[in-house]
Amino acid sequence: MRTLRSRLILSHILPLLLLVPIVGFALVYILETQVLLAGFSDELAQHGALTADIAGAEPAIWSDTAEAQRFVTVFSIRRQYSVMLFDAEGKLLAASEPDHDGQLGQPLELPDLPTALAGEHKVYVGYALRVQAEAVQVLVPVKGPDQEVMGVVYMSEQLSDMQGQLNQLRYIIAGVLAVAFALAVIVGLVLALNLGRMLQGVTDAINSVAGGREWTTLPEEGPEEIRTLLRAFNTLIERLRVLEESRRRLVGFLVHELGRPLGAMQSALQALLSGADQDPELRHELLEGMDTQVHRLRPLLDSLTDLHAQVLGTLELNRQPTPLGEWLPRTVTPWREVAHAKGLHWRTDIPDSLPTLAIDQDRMAQALGNLLSNAIKYTHEGKVSVDAFVRDSSVCIAVGDTGIGIAPS
Repeated sequence: MRTLRSRLILSHILPLLLLVPIVGFALVYILETQVLLAGFSDELAQHGALTADIAGAEPAIWSDTAEAQRFVTVFSIRRQYSVMLFDAEGKLLAASEPDHDGQLGQPLELPDLPTALAGEHKVYVGYALRVQAEAVQVLVPVKGPDQEVMGVVYMSEQLSDMQGQLNQLRYIIAGVLAVAFALAVIVGLVLALNLGRMLQGVTDAINSVAGGREWTTLPEEGPEEIRTLLRAFNTLIERLRVLEESRRRLVGFLVHELGRPLGAMQSALQALLSGADQDPELRHELLEGMDTQVHRLRPLLDSLTDLHAQVLGTLELNRQPTPLGEWLPRTVTPWREVAHAKGLHWRTDIPDSLPTLAIDQDRMAQALGNLLSNAIKYTHEGKVSVDAFVRDSSVCIAVGDTGIGIAPS
C-alpha cells in the first residue's frame, strides 16, 4: 500500500467487495419473491378459486365424508396440490395427505382459517433463502347460492419442484455479478496502471532534468489534472531551454566583448614589461590606451547587468518625465560626429514642440544608439537621418539611412 497505483486498485476493489454481495442477495430476494413466487402464488390462488367454485356446485361433499374425500383426491392428483376441505365450523372434512387422517372431524389451528371462514380470500406465502415445503398456501371460502360460507378449500404447494429453478436463478445472478466484478477489477487495474504510468513518466522526466540529462517535453494527455501537471512541466522545460540558450549567448557575448579590450591591455602590459616603460612618451601612450580600454569595459559591464536582468525577468525601468524636444537632440548629437567622420550626410528633424513623456532615458538612449550605430556602420555613402513627430497621440522616432538595409526575413 506504499504506492499510489496499489491504493487506486484497492479503491476500486473494496467498494465492489461490499456492494456485490449486497446487490446479489437483493436481486435473488426480489426475483424469487416478486417474480417466481409471486407468479406461483397467483397461479395457486386461481386454482383455489376454481376449486372453490366447483365445490360450491356439489353440495354432497359437505354432508358426505366419502364424497368429500373423493373430491380432494381427484383435485390433488389432477393439480398435484395438497388439498383439504373444512366445513363451516372449521372442522376438517377431507384431506389429500394421509398425515391428516387422524384429524378428520376435528378443527385445525391454521392462522388464516378464521379469516377464510369469514368470507375473505387469503393467500399466504412463506419465503426463506432455503425454500421449504408448503411455502405457498391459499384458503378460499366456498359460498352457497345464498352467499353463505359452506366451508373452506385449503390448497398448498410444495416447492421442492421449484428448487432447481430457484437454484439456477441464483447461479445465474452469482455468475453475472462475478463477471461484472471481474470486469470492474480489470477496468480499475487498467486505469490505475495508466495513471501510474503517466505519473512515472513525469517523475522520470523530472529526474532526467535534475540529473542534467536530456530535457524532453511530454505529450499532454490523460485526465484534466494530469494534463495540467504535464502542461506545467512542459512550460518549465521551455523556460529552462530559454535560460540555457540565454546563458550560452551570455557566455559568447562575454568571450567576444571581453576578448578585444583584454587582449589590447595584455599587449600593452607585455610591451611595458619588455622595456617600453623607459620611453616616457611611449609609456604615456600605452597607459592612455589601457585607460581607454578600461573605460570601454564599464558600458560592457552595464550591458551584462542588463542582459542578466532580462534573462531572469527582473528588468526594471527608471521612468522619469523627460521633455523630448530638449532630450532627443542632446542624445543624438554625438552620433553626428561619427557620421561626419565617415563622410556621411547627417540630417535631423526634431521639433521643439515634442511633448514630455515618462521614459527611462538611459535605456531609450541605448535603443537609439543601437539603431544609429547600425545605420552608420552599414551605410557606406549617402545619409543618416533622425526624425521625430507626433502621430495618433503617439510620439514616433525614426532612424533612416541609405545603406544596404535589412532583409525582410
